[in-house]
Amino acid sequence: MSTVRIPSHIPSRIPTRTRILTVATDLFGSRGVDAVSLDQIASEVGVAKQTLLYWFPSKDELVEAVLLDAANELTVVIEAALRATAEDPLARVDAVVRAVFRPAVRRPALLGLVREVSRMPGDIGTRLTGQLQGLAARATEYLRREMAAGRLRRADPGLVAALCYATVTGIATEPAVLRISGWQATPAGLRRLRDELRGFLRAALAP
Repeated sequence: MSTVRIPSHIPSRIPTRTRILTVATDLFGSRGVDAVSLDQIASEVGVAKQTLLYWFPSKDELVEAVLLDAANELTVVIEAALRATAEDPLARVDAVVRAVFRPAVRRPALLGLVREVSRMPGDIGTRLTGQLQGLAARATEYLRREMAAGRLRRADPGLVAALCYATVTGIATEPAVLRISGWQATPAGLRRLRDELRGFLRAALAP
C-alpha cells in the first residue's frame, strides 16, 4: 500500500489541527474512510495518537470535520468566483464550473470524499447533504431568474443544475462508467472533463 505524505506545501508551522485535516482528507479520499485508522493518520502527520484525539476525540468527529471542511472550501471558491465575475450569466456559470473543478484538479483526493458522503450515518450525512443541497438550490434559483429575464435560454433550471452536479459527483461515484469512454481521473482528465462541461453549458444556455 502506498504511503500518503504530508504535502510539501504544508510547512510544520501550520497549526496541528489543520495538518491533521489535510492528511485525513488525502487518506480518506484516496483509500476510503473505512480503510484508514487514526493511528495511520497520526503517523502521517507526525504526532502522537493522543494529540490527534485531543483535536478530534473520535474517528466520526474527524470524518465529519473533514467532510464539512471540504464542503466549506467548495462554498468559498464558488462565492469568490461569483464576486470576481461580471454580471453576464454565461460568464458566471462558466466561472462556477471552473471554481468547482479547481480544488479537485489540485487535490484529486477531494473527489473521493464525494463517494464517502453517501456512506455517512445519521447527522453527518444529513448535514453535508443539506449544505450541498443549499448550493444546488441557489444555483437553480439563479438559473430560473436569468431564464425568465431572457438572458439564458429557457430550460428546466433544476435539471440543468442536477446535470452539473451529477457530472461532478459521477467522477467519484461512477469511475468505471467514465473509464469505458477512456477517461481517467488525472489532473489532465479533470481539465478535459471541465472544459467539455463548460462547452456544453454555453451551447445549451446561450440565448
